[in-house]
This record gives sequence, structure tokens and C-alpha cells, in this order.
Amino acid sequence: MIFFRKKKDDSFHSEKNESKEQKFNYGFQRSRNRLREGFLSIIGKEIKINENFLGDIEAILYQSDFGPHITENLLRKIEATSRKQSIKSYDQIRDIIKEEFRDRFSQNDITIQPEKYKPFVLLVSGVNGSGKTTTLGKLAKYFADQGKKSLIIAGDTYRAAAIEQLETWAKRAGADFIKNPDATNPSGIIYDGIQKGIRNETDIILIDTAGRLHNKSHLMDELSKILRVIKKLIPEAPHESLLVIDGTVGQNGLIQAREFGKILPVTGLVITKLDGTAKGGILVSIHEELGYPVKFVGLGEKIDDLLPFDPDLYTDSLFGND
Repeated sequence: MIFFRKKKDDSFHSEKNESKEQKFNYGFQRSRNRLREGFLSIIGKEIKINENFLGDIEAILYQSDFGPHITENLLRKIEATSRKQSIKSYDQIRDIIKEEFRDRFSQNDITIQPEKYKPFVLLVSGVNGSGKTTTLGKLAKYFADQGKKSLIIAGDTYRAAAIEQLETWAKRAGADFIKNPDATNPSGIIYDGIQKGIRNETDIILIDTAGRLHNKSHLMDELSKILRVIKKLIPEAPHESLLVIDGTVGQNGLIQAREFGKILPVTGLVITKLDGTAKGGILVSIHEELGYPVKFVGLGEKIDDLLPFDPDLYTDSLFGND
């Protein structure tokens, strides 16, 4: 088993001191452009809210991966509003959708309170390639900016390359790190890591887990064992269980969230790679259908490009604010 402590490496911090608003605006640029171009292509000088027009809007929303449930509700809202007032512009339709989104995210709780427990145990899951490894490093940086000391446990013992990558991210974030290159059972390294975190009075323990949905029964058994090991040392843990979803995979992300929810007590979502897709609606789709709060969004490759989700910034960035 290998354990190290690493001081914060400032060379990996963001080159530009961008505001949260700027990061959201840039991160959702592709999705915003697709939606705006789609709407402007069907909106001329005269708008008639009829079956054909609503069908065109439906196609645009589907292309952005809003999914059938949220799309149907948005169409109903536009149609209902058109009975009360004349709709003549893109801005009116955009504002109707934005208002609906704000209502739907009004109960989205992004709160994470690491000060309530010491150590605060945060379990991170997700399929391979979802951005789980980089998310762990970025979470450590996020908590470090709050003055919290983190320990990352390399619980994905099946991929040596993933362990090396996670170690690099831990160094970047200034987090402690524990691994066992020879381990075949993740429960052992997680047990040792939590003990180490308790002894060192670590503020936050971040636990990586393997993600192999192609073998769901084995994954279920393994994650169930990991949960038992965690609770043996800290009965009320994990205090948060975040599921990482790749925002570029569209509706497959909904399937992943559904499957992991059968195994783990998911408390929130991290949607990654949103700057690389024009389908930013998947975020709404998963939240709407499964009820999981969106806690963080990944809007770039830099270590500080993982941001707490903000519904107002999301809707403004997705549909524009002019």
C-alpha cells in the first residue's frame, strides 16, 4: 500500500480568473447555439402556435436531449401560454421555457456540508470514461479552496492507468492519496484508507469506485461490500454518494443513472464534459425523470472547471439572456 501527502501545486490552476458566469456561458455555448439556431429557423415574422409549429419545437428539444417527458411538458406550457397571450417572438418562447426550468429546479439541493462530519466521506461512482477520475481531483481542489484537507482513496483496483491518473490529479489538487497497486479487492484499500483518514484527522475522504455496467451483478456485489466496509468504520457514511455522468452520451446517461440508482443511495449528480456537447438538455432529463439533484457540472478541462450547479446560470447560458 502506498500513501503520500502532497502540497498544493499552483502550476495547475486556471490560467484565467474567469467568473462563474463566464464559465457557464462558455461551457454551454454549443448547446445554446444549437437551440437558438433551431428556434430562429422556424420563427418568422408571424408565429402560429399550432400542431405543425409545436412539432418543430418538439424536434429541436429532442435534438438537444431534453427527453420525452420534459419536452411534452414544455410544449404544453407553450400552448397554454399562447391561449392567454399572443406569442410573436423567439424571446417569448425562450422566456416561457426558462421560467419552466427554474420552477423544475427550484427544489434542486446542491448543498454539501462537509463540516457536519469529520471525516466527511464522499463516494464517487460512474462508468469508465465518464470523467470520474478527473472529477475526484477537481472535487479535492474545490474543497481545498474551502480550506478542507482531502484524502483520495484509489478504490478502482481494476485499472492501473486509472490509479496513475488519479494520483496525478491528487497531486494537482494538493490532496493526500492512498493506493495499493497489488490489491485485487477494493474493500481492503478502502478500509485502510478510511482508517488513515481518521488517524490523520482528514476533513474529507473521497473514494473512487470501479464502474463496469457490463457486469452489473458483480458490480452490485462489490459496491454493496464497499458500503458495508465504510459503515463498519463510520456507521452514518457515506455522507454523500455522487454519480458522475458524461454529458456527451445523451440519453445513455439516463440509463446509467437508473442502473447505478438500483445499487447505490445516489445523493447527487455530477454531469461532466458539457462544454463538449450541444446536448445540454440531458441534465434536465435525468433530474426530471429520476429526481436526483444536480450538484456539480464539468465545464472544461482545467482543475477549477468543476462548478456547483446553478439553475439560473444554466437556463441563462442555455437559452441566452438578451
